[in-house]
Amino acid sequence: MLDINFVREHPEIVKQSEKRRGHDLSLVPQVLKFDEEWRKALKEVEILKHQRNVVSEEINKAKKAKEEKKAATKIQEMRTVADEIRRQEEKVDELLNQRNTTLKKIGNILHPSVPEGKDEADNKEIKKIGKLPKFTFPIKDHIELGLELDLIDLETAAKNSGARFYYLKNEAVLLSQALQRFAMDRLLKKGYTLIQTPYMLNRAALEGGVNLADFEETIYKIEGEDLYLIATSEHPLVALKKDQVLDEKELPLKICGVSACFRKELGSHGRDTKGIFRVHQFHKVEQIVYCLPENSEKFFKEMQKNAEELFEELEIPFRVVQICTGDIGNKQALQYDIEAWFPGQKEKTGAYREVTSCSNCTDYQSVTLNTKVLRKEGAKQFVHILNNTALTDTRPIAAILENFQTKEGTVKIPKALWPYMGGMKEIKRKK
Repeated sequence: MLDINFVREHPEIVKQSEKRRGHDLSLVPQVLKFDEEWRKALKEVEILKHQRNVVSEEINKAKKAKEEKKAATKIQEMRTVADEIRRQEEKVDELLNQRNTTLKKIGNILHPSVPEGKDEADNKEIKKIGKLPKFTFPIKDHIELGLELDLIDLETAAKNSGARFYYLKNEAVLLSQALQRFAMDRLLKKGYTLIQTPYMLNRAALEGGVNLADFEETIYKIEGEDLYLIATSEHPLVALKKDQVLDEKELPLKICGVSACFRKELGSHGRDTKGIFRVHQFHKVEQIVYCLPENSEKFFKEMQKNAEELFEELEIPFRVVQICTGDIGNKQALQYDIEAWFPGQKEKTGAYREVTSCSNCTDYQSVTLNTKVLRKEGAKQFVHILNNTALTDTRPIAAILENFQTKEGTVKIPKALWPYMGGMKEIKRKK
């Protein structure tokens, strides 16, 4: 969420950003009203506590002077004050909860470059990389190829687990591992620290990375426990420094996160979302950077470049789009997506589909998580946190199958993955 001090000092900037998002502008004065009432109630608690201290001293004096009647009166007075303190503290807590709950509904301050738009149709194309494959034969989508080459089993997975689950088989398993190791190796060379995360988080840690009210249709809850399955390693990694003050010399903290991901993926239907394209579980290599506020734009560009280089090396055609005001999430100030080319999408006419998202969340997450940096001059400041997918496994596998298919029904393996596939260069039909 936004720093309340920023909202107090710059309400018009917040309103302008919310106007660009198409949000309800009345939330800003609501937050400030709750905040004012909270501060007033907090001051009243301090006055009452001072009054309690005074009465306590008067009781001690009365007892020393053996003025028992006066002491008894003062004891009753202190009980009355103590009851009022409890009531007032409950009011303080309630007002703080109302303020923060409302504050979380307000989005991050949008970067000036974010294009105006209502939804994903208005996202701005930045560039295209790679040549689209031209086929001289009727092509197949990744589902057909995966089944014919004995790479996936969707039917058994549906029976055992439900829709949007899958069994990976044979070379597809190797491809999954190869893609992850390929991404890890490239990020390690760029100075990223490798971390494999827990697959579950408690609510307090999870709420630092996401607003759970917005993710009810995405995140799985463990019944009877304060635990949630992670939708991305971003969530445990942004909670890594929860309630900590970092030294300026520790930054930037560059992390290569490795994890399984679990998502409900409700509300999407059609053949283009079937197979292993939109699924309930997958593996992902993630980029996370903690940095000084003045450096976050630099690292946004670095992380985006890292992801683009991976897809260029894999020779998968893609385009980069900037997410518009109507499509960007609350936590992001700026977001670019890489959309890979899938020849088998849209009834085999081909389509670009999202495979990575690069987000500068500035201090939006660190405020909730209370992650600060101690600057050289002695001041404490909320750090900036950025996230970007390096590679997942399932969507790139689908993109490889569709882009590298041959007339013979085989699939060529991108050269960059040969070392991770034991030298295998082509996926052939099983005998």
